[in-house]
Amino acid sequence: MLSFAFLNSNNVVNCKIETSAGTIFVELYPEKAPITVANFLKYVDAGLYTNGSFFRVTTPENEATRAIKIEVIQGGKSEGKDFDPIVIETTEKTGIRHESGTISMARGGPNTATNNFFICVNAQPELDFSGKRNPDGFGFAAFGKVTQGMDIVKKIQSGENKNQLLIEPVIIKSISRVN
Repeated sequence: MLSFAFLNSNNVVNCKIETSAGTIFVELYPEKAPITVANFLKYVDAGLYTNGSFFRVTTPENEATRAIKIEVIQGGKSEGKDFDPIVIETTEKTGIRHESGTISMARGGPNTATNNFFICVNAQPELDFSGKRNPDGFGFAAFGKVTQGMDIVKKIQSGENKNQLLIEPVIIKSISRVN
């Protein structure tokens, strides 16, 4: 079992995501998603998100041709080291659903998530376990939620994009713990 000596009295870890578009605050749930939270915090503590970016946005317009549409902003670290991929903690196991403001790990196949993460704009149930967005049915590993800054999330989502990639990515100045 992982030790989370940094938990506050609510058993959550609070983080601040400072971006060139504004600041987003998130709370993470290590008791529900210990592997995923520990993975995210490894990147935070190593400073690997500094000078990373939010680079991808999904909107009703750029998802128009997909059968299963989603609305998220996706970000990740800058260049450099990736830690080993983690085992997926599905929403079926954690109980954390992809609701508006949920932060979750991006991935290709099961057990491939490393550093990229996304934040949901509105409820995205098709990203949960047995959802239809990913053909394998595992969904994505949700591990926290936005507590302040959804206006910044929506501002990032509204950025000009081509094929879901932001023309001007939003720089992640830093991500830090604020407990």
